[in-house]
Amino acid sequence: MKIFELIQAFETIAPLSLQEDYDNSGLLVGNLQDEVTKVLLAFEITDAVLDEALQHHCDAIISHHPIVFKGLKKINGKNLPERAVIRAIQNGIALIALHTNMDNVLDGTNSILAQKLGLKNLQVMQPLNQSLQKLVVFVPQSHSELVQKAAFEAGAGHIGNYDQCGFTTSGTGSFRALEGAEPFVGSLNHIHLEPEIRFETLFPSFLSQSVISAIKKVHPYEEPAFDLIALQNKNEKWGAGILGELEHEMNELDFLHLLKSFNAGSNLRYSPLTGQKIKRVALCGGSGAFLIQKALQLKAHVFITGDVKYHDFFEPDGKMLIADIGHYESEHFILQLFIALLKEKFPTFAVRNSEVNTNPVNYL
Repeated sequence: MKIFELIQAFETIAPLSLQEDYDNSGLLVGNLQDEVTKVLLAFEITDAVLDEALQHHCDAIISHHPIVFKGLKKINGKNLPERAVIRAIQNGIALIALHTNMDNVLDGTNSILAQKLGLKNLQVMQPLNQSLQKLVVFVPQSHSELVQKAAFEAGAGHIGNYDQCGFTTSGTGSFRALEGAEPFVGSLNHIHLEPEIRFETLFPSFLSQSVISAIKKVHPYEEPAFDLIALQNKNEKWGAGILGELEHEMNELDFLHLLKSFNAGSNLRYSPLTGQKIKRVALCGGSGAFLIQKALQLKAHVFITGDVKYHDFFEPDGKMLIADIGHYESEHFILQLFIALLKEKFPTFAVRNSEVNTNPVNYL
């Protein structure tokens, strides 16, 4: 299998185009056409993780956090990112990071913790804007079904729990073929009127090239007429954080003990108890304090995240509980998602989960 096939498998649920502007997800070291036979999964890339990859003859490492985050002006091996890049190149190990693109999908980073808590009715807390486009294409009636089928097979027409969503209207198209043209209908230098179908459908922006390529392959005209329109509609399955509901409400201390049971031995910090029962749960793995106000707007009873600063704990003002379970502790479950996806897509492919504890934070 080639590296690009490995990355494409993850892009089916979390396209790299969904990563934040500051991020550096994707292939960091290696070539998309390189062959890969065994992959090591790790939350971070460290010297010990690289040792493990070499020991078990892995030719690729997939991590959540990118080892190359800031620009490297020199690669002399004076720090961990530089050493990792040098060792990876010397030993033919590809380095792949799947970071905020995985954070920004409903079935991504936050989904495993949501499942462990038994949350129902999941929704994205802060949906992404401008992530959808609308295609409008004009096609002769004889080829309308063919063009629609091609667009749907390329990924267009998905809305929530529905697929093959589109809209058609009938009309008349006009054109005049000039010298050098080879028109599908009509003749040179004469205006032609053709009964046509106007077909409209939606798709995620990152599929733009694929969808247009697909319809051009089956469209009979030399120059198909189509429009691509950027939409303000929110994609309800893409964005930051998850909101869900417990099947049965719990008191706050019982809920905090449940949270802590997932990461035994770590510290759990929380804001003053509110006296409310816990039913609506908001969560964002990693550094999610930017969503505290959003969690309040959504009337969550508790917001779970990591890296909460001292003054952030005052923000709920008695209306909501904040539970800071730690950055690593709130996200490391993602490796379970990585393994499940790879086993589903490539049942016979060799995958190893790192045994190295890469959490840099220790507790007494």
